[in-house]
Amino acid sequence: MSGTLYVVATPIGNLADLTPRAREVLASVAVIAAEDTRHTRQLLQSCGIGTALTSLHEHNETHKSAELVARLARGDSIALVSDAGTPLVSDPGFELVAAARGAGIAVVAIPGACAAIAALSVAGLPTDRFVFEGFLPAKSAARSERLEQLAREERTLIFYEAPHRLAEVLRDLARIFGAERRASISRELTKRFETTYSGTLAQLNEAAERDSDMTRGEIVIVVSGAPSTSATLEFDSDALLRALLEELSPSQAAKVAAHVTGGKRSELYEAALRLGK
Repeated sequence: MSGTLYVVATPIGNLADLTPRAREVLASVAVIAAEDTRHTRQLLQSCGIGTALTSLHEHNETHKSAELVARLARGDSIALVSDAGTPLVSDPGFELVAAARGAGIAVVAIPGACAAIAALSVAGLPTDRFVFEGFLPAKSAARSERLEQLAREERTLIFYEAPHRLAEVLRDLARIFGAERRASISRELTKRFETTYSGTLAQLNEAAERDSDMTRGEIVIVVSGAPSTSATLEFDSDALLRALLEELSPSQAAKVAAHVTGGKRSELYEAALRLGK
């Protein structure tokens, strides 16, 4: 019989958050596939667990997954862990899980800590519908393009972000989503200096610019969704463009119309060219 692949959530800071079930699984499997074996070894040592470790990270996951699936097929059970939190959530592991399931091997979740869910639970923003976006692009142009695509998203949005980019990301969020959009910033969740800041994007941007403590540690940004389209006015885009074209160029008219209607600027620009003939 084949073994079982256990996807094990580990603490995101406070070691007491490792569940008894996770401890039992980590102690009983043949090997633990870890994002960083040095980091995971410290966790195991604190729990008195001596299970063998093997690395599984973004640079070796493709070929390592094949090796691990072969071991699972021979009967070994394996635990998959990331450096912190739930594997596969902005962490390696997808290829291994997909390969194991494709080979008919049992894959079992051992749930526990997840920074995205922890931040959402304390944000004070709607939780009935949300979307996890992970890390935004590091480069400003690509980040702005992605945020433009998300500006009309009505669900609560969750982002991970590097501390040194927090201020510029909040600046982009305020510019593209609107300065008054509500949001929260959670840093160092479950750790000694855990802090959650709440306010508008403009207020949080100002705080990040002046408070160096805010830009330290692991960071989760939670942003309220856009107002429901059912609660906003509907516009006749052609009529709006015709009025704008009396005073503006097609490019400028499309830009204004996109801002007013929430439509795609490229599509509105094509319509403006058509109407301007």
